[in-house]
Amino acid sequence: MRPEVLGPIREVYADRGQTMVANSGQPRVVTTETVYQEANTDNRRLMDQTLGELALPGSAIMGVENLAQLHARSRSGESCLILMEHYSNFDIPSLYYLLARQKQAAVAESIVAMAGMKLNEDSGFVRAFSEAYTRLVIYPSRSLDSITDPELLDKEQKRSKQLNMAATRQMIRLKHTGRMILLFPSGTRYRPGKPDSKRGVKEVDSYLKSFDTTIFVGIAGNLLQIHPTGDMSRDLATKDVMILQISEPLSCEEFRTAARDSVPEGTDPKQHVADTVMARLEELHGSAEKIRQDQLNRRE
Repeated sequence: MRPEVLGPIREVYADRGQTMVANSGQPRVVTTETVYQEANTDNRRLMDQTLGELALPGSAIMGVENLAQLHARSRSGESCLILMEHYSNFDIPSLYYLLARQKQAAVAESIVAMAGMKLNEDSGFVRAFSEAYTRLVIYPSRSLDSITDPELLDKEQKRSKQLNMAATRQMIRLKHTGRMILLFPSGTRYRPGKPDSKRGVKEVDSYLKSFDTTIFVGIAGNLLQIHPTGDMSRDLATKDVMILQISEPLSCEEFRTAARDSVPEGTDPKQHVADTVMARLEELHGSAEKIRQDQLNRRE
């Protein structure tokens, strides 16, 4: 059996989307005062309905006990980091939904995801479903790469610095109060045929340096495939089996040190750490994909 593509999300769930937009309370333009955005629980309930319709039977988190252990460590005072693969704007919704189904709702509520400002600023529809989950909004470094106008680039670099400094201050506060920080090391969603979109960003090294403990989350399955136009409100709602594979918790310092001890000559150490993170995520993705394919084959 193959995943079933239903169509653009804003069309398939037009009525539900309108309700979510009406419920929306977050600003379109992100400022230093609004980088921390608590979950909109009304929209969460609507998102859970959506995930319930898209995530096929057999969807599950493998190693959910590892995330529960990380949560316990976070509550005991450790700063905890979740490093997760990124394929769609429904990756975080899938994580929350499956955690609740596996009786780990308290774990889900302790997660704060680092999210790009594009989710707020590009579309009211996308902002409405994104704000169903607690986030720290940042200005991704990749977003500056496409700016060619020198004056605009200077302006956006200043804005980037201000927003990311504000987000960092909030992150420091949160990680010492029992909240786990979730980061997508690639900084963007993976696009098939574009290997650069699956390469880790160098900033991952700094995150590992500033946290105590981490876990890795590999993903197989995709409930919201990227639309060729790049319009996120037209991403394709898809019925699929979602399998998330979670590693055991490990020391950030030990992982980072081991990666830096094996840097090839002429390679940026920070980039090598990021590449090592992505290699570990790829291993987990492979394990998850085997389970997903087995579940799909059972449905034939």
